[in-house]
Amino acid sequence: MDAIEAMGLHSPENVEFWSALRGGRFLVRRCASCGEAHWYPRAVCPFCFSTDTRWEDGAGRGTIYSYTVMRRAAVPYAIAFVTLAEGPTMMTNIVDCDFDRIRIGQPVRLVVRERADGLPLPVFTPA
Repeated sequence: MDAIEAMGLHSPENVEFWSALRGGRFLVRRCASCGEAHWYPRAVCPFCFSTDTRWEDGAGRGTIYSYTVMRRAAVPYAIAFVTLAEGPTMMTNIVDCDFDRIRIGQPVRLVVRERADGLPLPVFTPA
């Protein structure tokens, strides 16, 4: 059993996302009925409730909508809402940067990190 299965993340709705991310590809789900991309990836469109949704390659780019830096943690970290180039906004971490230089509206790009348990995670760094 791999980390994705162990964490209960292995399901028909998202197995393709995690597998692609493990290979360095970031997928976004888009509705073929209304045309809206949505995050988090799921089979039913949250806008029009169509089940005619499809995977597409994401650009791996976005902009910071909002963020906070957790400085009291043992190891400080930054979390942010990033608006993806495709439209949806996702919660993620901002990595590999000076936290004092993070700004709302700042362009970011995808970085795939692997956790100790092998699970790939989509995080972002300033572009």
